[in-house]
Amino acid sequence: MTKSHYISVTDDDRAAMLAAIGVDTVADLFVDVPEALRFPRLDLPAPLSEPELMRELRARSSSNADVFSHSVFLGAGAYNQFVPAAVDQILRRGEFYTAYTPYQPEIGQGTLQAIFEYQSLICSLTGMEIANASHYDGATAIAEAAIMALNVTRNRRKIVVARSVNSQYRAVLRTYMQPLDVQVVGDETPGSSIADALAQVDEQTALLIVQNPDFFGRLHDLRGIAAQVQAQGALLALHFDPIALGLFQTPAEVGADIATAEGQPLGIGLNFGGPYLGIFTTRQKYVHKIAGRIVGVTKDVDGKLAYVLTLRAREQDIRRERATSNICTNQGLMALAATVYMSLMGKQGMRKVAELCYQRAHYAAAAIAQLPGYAVDNATFFREFVVQCPRPVAEINAELLKQQIVGGYDLSLDEPQLGNAMLLCVTEMNSKAEIDRLVAALAAIGS
Repeated sequence: MTKSHYISVTDDDRAAMLAAIGVDTVADLFVDVPEALRFPRLDLPAPLSEPELMRELRARSSSNADVFSHSVFLGAGAYNQFVPAAVDQILRRGEFYTAYTPYQPEIGQGTLQAIFEYQSLICSLTGMEIANASHYDGATAIAEAAIMALNVTRNRRKIVVARSVNSQYRAVLRTYMQPLDVQVVGDETPGSSIADALAQVDEQTALLIVQNPDFFGRLHDLRGIAAQVQAQGALLALHFDPIALGLFQTPAEVGADIATAEGQPLGIGLNFGGPYLGIFTTRQKYVHKIAGRIVGVTKDVDGKLAYVLTLRAREQDIRRERATSNICTNQGLMALAATVYMSLMGKQGMRKVAELCYQRAHYAAAAIAQLPGYAVDNATFFREFVVQCPRPVAEINAELLKQQIVGGYDLSLDEPQLGNAMLLCVTEMNSKAEIDRLVAALAAIGS
């Protein structure tokens, strides 16, 4: 058998694998791909030496813009929050940086402890009883909530999702449900409310999904909704903003059966859209239906504290044939980043960040509401609010970008009936001077 110092699979190994699956060559594995598309010619430049490559990359990177050179007022699911320097320093430690899923937990006590602390902090933040660690992002967390609800309620094949849930999350949910013969309803009518979605919950419903603050930034008092949903034998899933929990209702106070979130605001940079963190929490009684991993604490044979993977069945390396989900887990570094962030901030720090977001967003909304041609939605909101604009949002954002201001989200992409509407976001990273500069720019553009 031939040997290789760098590639563990030898020619003999490869031939044996091909024979086992009944094909002669690797090319036979691609017969379903149209022949013209199998190996297209790539128009690549000539190779570069390392110094030449570094020179080219530096030249290209000099044209990049970052959040420190621009004032960012874009949210809609990804937020420009402060990331303490200690987060990155801890993430880059070799013990964590190369770790993914601890398949041999007995030699990964540090990773397991970090996961355990993450679960504990998320439960403390939300008031929920169980948190896994974790899912890929907020969208997949919502989809996994639907799958779990279907397994809990057994024969029910209906998911109700409020229109005010992030449209991208709703799209992911529908993709997940396509092969499962599940009806997804509640978000078909533009402008429909949480009450409209609640009215569609019946004896065929497995889950009602709501978001608070919702996609438009609006805050809702959801007390009493859980009892109405549960009276129908269904579950309630609440998608929350982890920063908002520093001030407002927790999922436990609402009575949610499942609570999910996008954990990116917890010490994870914008990162061009990822990787992010899908927070997933539920009640203790549903722990055996949860997807992902759960770390527990025990004592070893010497009586010393030890951390163990207490649940990872169904979707990783065991019992695959009885899987209720195949999502595996999120990259462990993202859960660690959230753990470090929450540990550094503490209860008072989390509250202070939420207060700054709330106060600065309301200062911005009040100033913009005074501008001719602009109108601000008067709903109760946290840090995002809807602004009606005198011109198409795409045009306004293009003008703002010339002044190094990243404007709000163009709601015509999701809710065209709203007209020229922008979803503006203000976080603790936006100073009063930046807000004033935004208001002055909007005034000039709208005149």
